[in-house]
Amino acid sequence: LCVNISFSRVPIEKQKLLYYSMTANTEEYPDSLDNLDAVHSWVSNKCLPLVREITFENAEELTEEGLPFLILFYKPNDKDIIKVYTDQVMQQLLDQKSSINFLYADGNTFAHPLQHLGKSIKDLPVLAIDSFRHMYLFPNIKDLTVPGKLKQFVLDLHSGKLHREFHDGPDPVPAASPVVVQDNNIVFDTSSKPIENPTVTPVAESVFIKLKPSQSRYTVLRDEL
Repeated sequence: LCVNISFSRVPIEKQKLLYYSMTANTEEYPDSLDNLDAVHSWVSNKCLPLVREITFENAEELTEEGLPFLILFYKPNDKDIIKVYTDQVMQQLLDQKSSINFLYADGNTFAHPLQHLGKSIKDLPVLAIDSFRHMYLFPNIKDLTVPGKLKQFVLDLHSGKLHREFHDGPDPVPAASPVVVQDNNIVFDTSSKPIENPTVTPVAESVFIKLKPSQSRYTVLRDEL
């Protein structure tokens, strides 16, 4: 929550812009207040949480931002996973915040998108990307805290890999070069381990695209999700 207070009689050179947080130290805007674009950017970064909850009330507004969704569907009584998810977004995806929205959703409320992914309440927590064309399931929620896994998932969206694999199947994994060992003039090939099949990312048609502004908005919100 941000509250703006203006003191019109204070000279511009003496004015200060402060951000007060319940969980962090007070921060003062470090630059000149003359640059309104820079001020707006700073205030937006402070007042708009990096990870937000999506509800029926704010869903249309979030779709209007035009960015794909990275959504954690959680059990209502499992608040710990939200913290884990938020921490991983902070650690792995801070540089991606201008290209994707980081969201979490009550899995009971948003049960319909889960069904499109072949999941149900008992499968929660579930993490997925909705690109407004398709929904891509994060393969294993246990990998959420594995360094680089979450970021690679998002990068695969932006590179087109997730969409390409949806149409063409997983990218082939190149065969490893054989390891040759020579002993007493006898050559052995030790590369007998079979190549594992690449992981397939489950895909479904986008559901949240239906939340974009339309004449059927209220019907969609009530009946489809």
